[in-house]
Amino acid sequence: MLEVNDLHAYYGKSHILQGVNLNIQEGEIVALLGRNGVGRSTTCKAIMGEVEPHGSVKFRGQEIAGKKAFEVANLGIGYVPENRDIFPGLTTRQNLILGLKPGQKDGAGRWAMQDMFDMFSNLKERADVEASVMSGGEQQMLTMCRTLMGDPDLVMIDEPTEGLSPQMVQKVATVLQEIAKRGVSTLLVEQKLSIALDIADRVYVMGHGQVVFEGTPLELKAREDVRKEWLEV
Repeated sequence: MLEVNDLHAYYGKSHILQGVNLNIQEGEIVALLGRNGVGRSTTCKAIMGEVEPHGSVKFRGQEIAGKKAFEVANLGIGYVPENRDIFPGLTTRQNLILGLKPGQKDGAGRWAMQDMFDMFSNLKERADVEASVMSGGEQQMLTMCRTLMGDPDLVMIDEPTEGLSPQMVQKVATVLQEIAKRGVSTLLVEQKLSIALDIADRVYVMGHGQVVFEGTPLELKAREDVRKEWLEV
């Protein structure tokens, strides 16, 4: 579904991604692990067209490297950035409506607004409250839900559990599994090894702008050397 080959990316003169290769199949949860600063977020941004990609990024066989972010989104890739990008002056409901693609009606795709309220009762209770007064965890939920409203076939989620309470972390894990059940593929950038290993079908570990390990969660659990060198702080 998504094939990334020899992907390079730069910030100014800094060579951040140095030949990343990865792929994601239909309905698969793939975790992208690694310490801060190794290029995980940049990988998402390069796939999305927010950072200029050098190399090949194919989505459903079509080359998308060099397309603008809105074109990539319209092809069916959703992106939930780390910075909880909500519209603070708008209500929860209005934020969710903005996630719909041009011309798309609520409920026309895999998800309806009611699904979001069913998954996150907090959002339902605050449906008509301005998003600025929500907690960090609720804003994270809202950002994820708004992206899902656009009915993407692949969603890239950057550090969804950062700074969340254990209950909220569990909630995020449940939603990620629900996303997979509906046939949506997920690229999950995550620091918390336990979550990633629990719910991912496959994992990639990055170090110094490259993929240094690819395998199943079980294979990673067996590789203490990889965890020590590339993951443990």
